Amino acid sequence: MPETQNIEYKTTWRDEYLKWLSGFANASGGKLFIGVDDAGSVVGLPDAQRLMEDIPNKIVNYLGIIADLKLLQDEDKAYIEISISPSSVPISFKGIYHYRSGSTKQELKGTVLHQFLLKRLGRTWDDLPCENAVIQDIDQDAINYFFRKAIVSKRLTENAGNVDLKTTLQNLDLLTDGEKLKNAALLLFGKRPSQFFPSVSFKIGRFIDSDDDLRFQDVVEGNILQMADKVMDILKSKYLISPIHYEGLQRIEQLEVPEESLREAIFNSIIHKDYRGAPIQLSVYNDKLILWNEGHLPEDFTIETLLGKHPSRPYNKNIADVFFKAGFIEAWGRGISKIINGFTKANLPAPVFQTTMGGILVTIKRVAVMMNEPKEQVNVTEDVTVSVTENRLESVLRLIKNDNAITTTKLAQLLNVTRRTIARDIENLKSAGKIRRIGSDKNGFWQIVQ
Repeated sequence: MPETQNIEYKTTWRDEYLKWLSGFANASGGKLFIGVDDAGSVVGLPDAQRLMEDIPNKIVNYLGIIADLKLLQDEDKAYIEISISPSSVPISFKGIYHYRSGSTKQELKGTVLHQFLLKRLGRTWDDLPCENAVIQDIDQDAINYFFRKAIVSKRLTENAGNVDLKTTLQNLDLLTDGEKLKNAALLLFGKRPSQFFPSVSFKIGRFIDSDDDLRFQDVVEGNILQMADKVMDILKSKYLISPIHYEGLQRIEQLEVPEESLREAIFNSIIHKDYRGAPIQLSVYNDKLILWNEGHLPEDFTIETLLGKHPSRPYNKNIADVFFKAGFIEAWGRGISKIINGFTKANLPAPVFQTTMGGILVTIKRVAVMMNEPKEQVNVTEDVTVSVTENRLESVLRLIKNDNAITTTKLAQLLNVTRRTIARDIENLKSAGKIRRIGSDKNGFWQIVQ
């Protein structure tokens, strides 16, 4: 039998093999066979009797656990089976923690070790106290915003907010037993969360075709509860297109991607982020959006797990609970399916989810908005010409919102008119106070006047 997640073979005993035993204890348990080669063939132990006495003592002294040892026989060859049960507490060997993954042993370090220890203690990072924070660091306006959302969503009652700030935080389980603010409290409701956690920000960048062609960017800071609203407002005003169509006489402006699905993806990135890592990053290209947040899936989850029915196991349980009470998310692990269903209903390609660079990456395709406005005609009535021009001006304005560095030539190509026509449209928009030029014609950009 080959080595597996729960089986390891060693031909002789060395005290360093206690690392393997601690790795089994920190994972799902396992068996270490002494006197067996890598192929699973018994080679025997001449000192098996002595080892049966020595090994149990070393396991207790170095690891603090009790193992089950068996002296086995294969014809005239003796060998030992050491069985280790999974431990509910972390087990170290000489202060170092090991973990059995597949058929290999891993030494846990840094963030991975910290996450492992928290998990063994039944806690998440957002559950830990923020030692230097005080109640005055909490923003009452953010608390009020939360209660407004929670009451509207019927997740809390009308009188839920009629208590003092300390009681509110206690009710939301955001204070420790020693009445210290938890990390989640500062992230959700802090006046300046970045004072305690430097990576609490959401970066948005507008690229054209490659990562070295950044045209402009925005950084959203502040508490994470209101972050999604701010991000969506910026995306709709500067980065994404809302094509215009008419249903009867009603003018409809609908975002180019399903708005609720995009908001859900942003919520997911905020809730499941590792706030000891890099900021959340949303890159907007001509043909796609790429959203990335640092953070790991639950231990036994894969992308395929997320795409199917799965239980809710949030990376930050306190943060997720407050987002749920505010009515922003569901508590049944339905976030990914809601995102995909939104695109499916809109007959758009479903987003692609990946684990990469220590985080989760979501790629959303941008379906090109076809400009169907008719060409400017010479032999048409004045009324029709005015109507055509007004439709084209809306298209010019929309394209400038999407790319504030767009050229007159590019606008003419997209709208299938001459550069002279676009130049005249630009002057009309400037005269109407809709846009202004910042910088030179060659190196400047357009600014939308709100």
